[in-house]
Amino acid sequence: MKLAVVVQRYGADLNGGAELHARYIAEHLARHTQVEVLTTCARDYITWRNELNPGLDIVNDIPVRRFPVSRERDVDDFGQRSTQVFEQRHSVAAELAWLRSEGPTSPALVNHLRRHRADYDYCIFFSFRYYHAYHGLRVTAGRSLLVPTAERDPALGLRIFAGSFRSVRALMYNSYEERALINAVSQNHSVPGVVVGIGSEGPTDPQPNRFRQVTGIAGPVIIYVGRIDENKGCRELFEYFRRYAWIAPTLTLVLIGKPVMPIPEHPQIRHLGFVSDQEKFDAMAAADLLVIPSYYESLSMVTLEAWALGRPVLANGQCDVLAGQCARSNAGLYYDSYEEFAETLHTILSQSALRRALGANGRTYFNTHYTWPVIERKYLTMLDRLERADQRNGGRAEPLPGWLGRRRRDLPPGRELVDQLPTGPASVTRTEEAGES
Repeated sequence: MKLAVVVQRYGADLNGGAELHARYIAEHLARHTQVEVLTTCARDYITWRNELNPGLDIVNDIPVRRFPVSRERDVDDFGQRSTQVFEQRHSVAAELAWLRSEGPTSPALVNHLRRHRADYDYCIFFSFRYYHAYHGLRVTAGRSLLVPTAERDPALGLRIFAGSFRSVRALMYNSYEERALINAVSQNHSVPGVVVGIGSEGPTDPQPNRFRQVTGIAGPVIIYVGRIDENKGCRELFEYFRRYAWIAPTLTLVLIGKPVMPIPEHPQIRHLGFVSDQEKFDAMAAADLLVIPSYYESLSMVTLEAWALGRPVLANGQCDVLAGQCARSNAGLYYDSYEEFAETLHTILSQSALRRALGANGRTYFNTHYTWPVIERKYLTMLDRLERADQRNGGRAEPLPGWLGRRRRDLPPGRELVDQLPTGPASVTRTEEAGES
């Protein structure tokens, strides 16, 4: 069997969520079958500028074919088109124009899939909302799997993507909440799907004392790992932490990641910047808990890493995925306001027995659902299921409306539709969860 993993960016030094997810899956599936990655020449997800050479490359022993992006993103144009499709009544043509503006627009990649689709038994696409996935799925629908990496985002409400969710052979969901959102927006219940997520590449022997010695940090620590961005809830985290710090003068908030917003000057906030994986895991092992302030996640790999290390999590309860994961794992608490943030943080920090119990539950939950043998088995089982199924069962791209139909402004704002979708943790039975383990 030969697989194509198709993703917007790819590289050993690219740490974006979907891009890292795609690399991990490509490398682990390559242990069982032949894998080739198809991607663009872009490194930056804002501009999609061509920075890498087109053609064949090798990354960690995996062949990678890169294709040029035909146009860089015009930020102003993309902003205007986003307002049009997310906030106003609009047409299918407007959604397709938004997709081109968002990028990475690479007709060369799509044309390669069109010409060589028979060379691949299956194509695994990452991130539903990008040009390569939407158009690539349409030319390989009979042999395509989709890893949506969907969040509660207004893009989920666009009409063009509902067709994608109904047309693929199978979906590999990151969480039960993601599956519930996609089922609700597209009514794709007949398409095979499984909640998979991703494994962790953590070390077996993190050294918390080494972190303490290197940084000189003593006392309790809470840690945030990821892009330091308002869109990740960091502004609210800083506000909440500075209020709480008045009553916890020995507590330190450690930040690891690239800042794209100002970090407050505060004696109890330490930004370590970009660090090695070993340094990251040393820091996480030294922390009393991991804090995840994001409102929107499709999974949160760093949450899984914390649980693999036996560390509890304090999450933003307005993120359905994080609230659901905490509830199902019994390995974390979540908050919806400053008062809840302060109370849950105090509870975890002050009760060592609870902290240890939450951490132990997290490790058990991770070992049951997110070790690499479990993840690999889920992918291989789905591929085997599709291979044994009649190729005529599903996997047909839905036709677009004609010229006039595409221009009819009869579609509701994407945000309006998403606001009507179900909220809160997904309802999952123990039997269902056990069946996907």
